[in-house]
Amino acid sequence: MKYQISNLKSQISNPKDLIKILLANRGIKTKKEIEDFLNPKLVKVTAKSVGIDTQQLKKTVARIKKAIKNKEQIVVFGDYDVDGICGTAILWETLRLASLAQGKPYENVFPYIPHRIDEGYGLSIKGIQNVQDKYKNVKLIITVDNGIVANKAVDFANKNDIDVIITDHHVPSKIKPKALSIVHTTKLCGTGVAWILSDEMLNSSKRTFLSGGGAVQHDNMHKNHLELVALATVADLVSLKGANRTLLKFGLEGLRKTKRIGLLELFKEAGLRKESAGVYEIGHIIAPRLNAMGRLEYAMDSLRLICTNNQKRAEELARLLGSTNKERQDLTLQSVLHAKSAIQNSKSRIQNLIFISHESYQPGVIGLIAGKMVEEFYRPAIVVSIGEKFSKASARSVHGFNIIEFIRGASELLIDAGGHPMAAGFTVETAKLLKLQKALEDKAELALSKDLLTRSLRIDCELPLSAININLYESLQALYPFGMGNPEPTFISKGVVVEDIRLVGAENKHLKFRFKIQDLRFMIDGIGFGMGEMSAKIHIGDKVDIVYTIDENEWPAPRSLGEVGNGEKRLQLKIKDLTS
Repeated sequence: MKYQISNLKSQISNPKDLIKILLANRGIKTKKEIEDFLNPKLVKVTAKSVGIDTQQLKKTVARIKKAIKNKEQIVVFGDYDVDGICGTAILWETLRLASLAQGKPYENVFPYIPHRIDEGYGLSIKGIQNVQDKYKNVKLIITVDNGIVANKAVDFANKNDIDVIITDHHVPSKIKPKALSIVHTTKLCGTGVAWILSDEMLNSSKRTFLSGGGAVQHDNMHKNHLELVALATVADLVSLKGANRTLLKFGLEGLRKTKRIGLLELFKEAGLRKESAGVYEIGHIIAPRLNAMGRLEYAMDSLRLICTNNQKRAEELARLLGSTNKERQDLTLQSVLHAKSAIQNSKSRIQNLIFISHESYQPGVIGLIAGKMVEEFYRPAIVVSIGEKFSKASARSVHGFNIIEFIRGASELLIDAGGHPMAAGFTVETAKLLKLQKALEDKAELALSKDLLTRSLRIDCELPLSAININLYESLQALYPFGMGNPEPTFISKGVVVEDIRLVGAENKHLKFRFKIQDLRFMIDGIGFGMGEMSAKIHIGDKVDIVYTIDENEWPAPRSLGEVGNGEKRLQLKIKDLTS
């Protein structure tokens, strides 16, 4: 592993100077940039500020108003992941409220999530046909988190006298669909785009129709929707700078106060307190449960959980999501072990691109398998679920390699492809699979350099161990929430002494440390997750260089879901790497 130290100044200890360095490392340098980052304001998140075409937005709102006035059936057509589900919930709830001034919620709006196996990803001809079968007089479809490459589906809708409004954040193809309007930016997640549209609709309705209590209800709904934007922003791994950071910051505040029955029951099922909801809890505990239904079953149940006002129904759905997620974990583990074994047992060397396919891989978990392959072998990975006539693939990339652009370089062999620079998916005729594999593997040999395929660890700067205290830790929290584009500050301290070391955790997978500075009384604990195998190489008294983040650990931890933490809070280091 190679280190990339962003700031070569050593022995930085003043918190104010350190914060300036950390911000500069993230490309935030001017006075205005620093102010906006440290003190984000929700009013600054507008369609214009995130690059959405305001004319397209106005056209969209006008068409929706027309549909409501004429009592047309509207379908909100979402994706089956957290981003699509949350965005669908926002627009469905907003559209229902849009005519409240007329006395009651609008009843002719319906949410629709396609079935991953039966209909595939995004807006499709089959999906539209199923919508027509279910809702006989649909005249308007609004997509959420999909549709930007659905040219054939939009053409089919147009021929069937159905207008399509696309809201999306994926990378568009060269030829855009002939939709009535397109609300698009790559600067937000799909739910963020839906939230912007919701904001425009609610403001427009408030200006035109509402006053007093109706206006207050509109404002409360829009504020409450931020908790759903927070879930999607974390789950979809978008960059936490600019508008995304602002939406997540205020969304987390809302999530910790949420009154949504479904989310409260999901927290309860997961053993979480809503007050502790953060980036980690969303990304590793809540989002996988919401995603599990779309991976193995039907994502409408996740949408129903988010939107339900029925306590008993919420309890049932939360249990269903929990059990389905456990099934998803087991299935993913089996498939990952199979894929790793196939790669390791291959007679040829591991190529620049991992391309692996099998009939047993379920379409709902191939993205997870691809992610695990990248973690294990640090190569871009494409995992294919082989079907009888068509095969579905999911891809994950390494930093600096645009995987969707790479895949579209073989578009003549594909049925469709879409996604982001770091994650993508495509459909291919099974008969062309081997030809596609060879074409992409050959392209990867030329496109991927050794430098791109070398795992690196980005370090913000060197920090003396003795500078670590609660004041420094609290200063670092000004940069929270951490995630893509705004990683948790990572430091290196050199020549520290191992005062104690022991194996901990299930199967002794982790290492617990105590470090000290030679000739000083200062000591601090550290935890190295997954570092158990290093125990034979490190001994008490060794001088080591450590790379770490700083964490606050409460001991003892709360014993039950409803208990408020009242133990002693101590700082500890989360060790990312260690060299002697």
